[in-house]
Amino acid sequence: MNMQERNAIYQLAREWVLEAGQAIRKRMNTPLTIETKADANDLVTTMDKDTEYFFMNNIKKVYPDHLIIGEEGYGDDVTSLDGTVWIIDPIDGTMNFVHQKRNFAISVGIYHDGVGEIGLIYDVMADHLYSAKKGEGAFKNDTPLTPLPDSKRFDETILGVNHFWLCENHLVNEKKMQELVRTVRGTRTYGSAALEFAYVAEGVMDGYITMGLSAWDIAAGIVIVNEVGGVTTTSFGEPINLLQSASVLTCNPVIHERIVNGFMLKGRK
Repeated sequence: MNMQERNAIYQLAREWVLEAGQAIRKRMNTPLTIETKADANDLVTTMDKDTEYFFMNNIKKVYPDHLIIGEEGYGDDVTSLDGTVWIIDPIDGTMNFVHQKRNFAISVGIYHDGVGEIGLIYDVMADHLYSAKKGEGAFKNDTPLTPLPDSKRFDETILGVNHFWLCENHLVNEKKMQELVRTVRGTRTYGSAALEFAYVAEGVMDGYITMGLSAWDIAAGIVIVNEVGGVTTTSFGEPINLLQSASVLTCNPVIHERIVNGFMLKGRK
């Protein structure tokens, strides 16, 4: 994708993200239909569906040849990342949206032939837009994000860690994960993968590790983290395949090897 084409797509995507966010804020206190998907903790609301439909409708009108991967089912049956593919989570952090009315985001990643070209993560209630275009740096609203530091003491690291890692699980011995938590300075969990990627890019956290995410959870975040010099792999250090769900680690490169080799691989089941 050339720069002119990327810039044109970015401007439209940015407008649509901000418009969708404004619509969510206006409807925040209206009654919602809330359903469950895979389990009782996997929520979807009318707002999720309406927001994804808004993106799908706009994209197809302007770019009928572009493909869409969407969490709520309005996208295409995508079997490869050839061409231009929009990867959308209309509300990442639906449980937060339902229970807290904050700490959720719109996440839009745009890829061309498998390469992340554009990433947009919009913290709707805080009105913070994290954005990046390939090779042009990352921003929070209009302020450039600083590249991640090239040195970091591990015992001063802040990690985003889902609490399920500390319970018995099918991926890693929980004792090894408890050791990780005791070794770093602190851990946090925000309930929105998109926001946690944004916080890694911003330097609010040094890394984020999670058990199982899909393309719409991470596509935008990968682009943004890349632009500040971060790295994203599976939690075991393998390349990410956006067409498959996987455990995910995104972090400052200076702590990546320590997390993967020192804890994840040693505790792998």
